[in-house]
Amino acid sequence: MNSPDVFLRGSIVALVTPFHEDGSVDYPTLRKLVDWHVAEGSDCIGVVGTTGESPTVNVEEHCQIIQVAVEQAAGRIPVMAGCGANSTSEAIALAEHARSVGAHSQLQVVPYYNKPGQEGQYRHFRAIAEATGDLPIVLYNVPGRTAADLQHDTVLRLAQIDGIAAIKEATGNLERAQWLIAQAPKDFAIFSGDDATAIALMLLGGHGNVSVTANLAPRLMHQLCAAAMSGDLATACGIQQRLLPLHKALFCEANPIGVKWAAARLGLCGPALRLPLTELEPANQPVLEAALQQAGLLG
Repeated sequence: MNSPDVFLRGSIVALVTPFHEDGSVDYPTLRKLVDWHVAEGSDCIGVVGTTGESPTVNVEEHCQIIQVAVEQAAGRIPVMAGCGANSTSEAIALAEHARSVGAHSQLQVVPYYNKPGQEGQYRHFRAIAEATGDLPIVLYNVPGRTAADLQHDTVLRLAQIDGIAAIKEATGNLERAQWLIAQAPKDFAIFSGDDATAIALMLLGGHGNVSVTANLAPRLMHQLCAAAMSGDLATACGIQQRLLPLHKALFCEANPIGVKWAAARLGLCGPALRLPLTELEPANQPVLEAALQQAGLLG
């Protein structure tokens, strides 16, 4: 088990970005979501990541979402600001803004589309750390989306750099996660980015979960994380079995299509997405409805 002195632990909700029907950002609902996650026990709020539809918000909106979330959190809960880009200079600029408005940490995804090699990825993250490393950096590896994989040895190199504090390991590969837990510095946090396998990562010594499911079941995800990290297998497995159909159903289409539909079904926000994403297919709606019911989230 890693040392307990990592900078953050627990359930980090990968928050949806609510939109009005005309496509504009619904800031009043964003504020309500922040308050709800504070009340429900989420350990951290992650904004403007994949689930927050970061590819379709412009830079001004991106910065404003971070600022509003930090303002509404008002120190009650940490805010992890999504600052990733496939341009190093843009990633640094977003991180500088996040730092200036008081974010707790920055999430930096592997540069996407341009497919940098390992040395390019290393230099990208090192440059961000040199510029903004006083705002703790969480690396984000999700090769299914980025088309580039941040490999194990590169993570270990990056973990030696001041300011690089953690990784969101979203491959779902538990062997890979185990090697990170075994070989990374003991103050380097290792988070799951895959709800279905997060329980196993935490039982093996990981530090939490950056969760899509937590948008809908924040209290349960907080309890699952706390139980798994404390070694309470019975409690953790009981909650996992309750949420497992939801973990699966939320990804019946590209994230965040499923979670946006489910959040609207629960009355948390409107269903609007930005193109090129479209509403959940009618054939998938009963599946997600049943998963919400099994989780006890619908009457």
